[in-house]
Amino acid sequence: MNRPLAATGWIVLTTAILVFALIPLDPFLSQRAQGLPDNIVTFNERITDFGTFGWMIYLSGILLAGAFVLRRAASQGPLQNKARTARDLAAYFLLTIGTASALVHTLKLLIGRARPELFAELGAYSLTPFAASDLYESFPSGHSTAAGAFFGVFAMLLPRLRPLFLVLALTIGVSRVIVGAHYPSDVAAGLLLGLWTSVMMAFVFAKYGRLFRLGPGGWPLAGRSEPTQ
Repeated sequence: MNRPLAATGWIVLTTAILVFALIPLDPFLSQRAQGLPDNIVTFNERITDFGTFGWMIYLSGILLAGAFVLRRAASQGPLQNKARTARDLAAYFLLTIGTASALVHTLKLLIGRARPELFAELGAYSLTPFAASDLYESFPSGHSTAAGAFFGVFAMLLPRLRPLFLVLALTIGVSRVIVGAHYPSDVAAGLLLGLWTSVMMAFVFAKYGRLFRLGPGGWPLAGRSEPTQ
């Protein structure tokens, strides 16, 4: 079996196992998290909106436009190479965040899980597909997906700091449970969806020799290689 394909298969399998393992614990963990001391809840309310797609997409779009302008302005040589790298970085961010956003919002619509604020009325496992209402868009967590994709990009580009970026993504994800916006399984699914998207997009860029190259095991590694023909 192709090693990258096997690796991505393990990512999907790990996601499924983790999510299904958390689902029976969702009501208990959600209620306990919301019952934490006020200072902890307040802190998480302040950091939780870091995980929004809007500012990530706008920022990467602005950077991408700036990189194109810089490359046009640069004739050739080191400045042009830097502009090309900046363009590829911005494109990697934009495509990863945009793809993750499209995937998670599609899943939210198809699944239609009720949020924790409806727990007393509907319980933790109510599904209303195609409800087209924010109250029924709990699974997967959008903020967690955004955080997973954002920090996943950094984890792929700077593998030595990967544990730090994963902790930061998890911090945003946990905040969604503490503020009562999502159940733990929603967060797990969102984080892993975002991370998976960053990895898959790295494979695409490596195929064309942009930012990444395929290592000996077929895994994308930061650094250019010649594009495949």
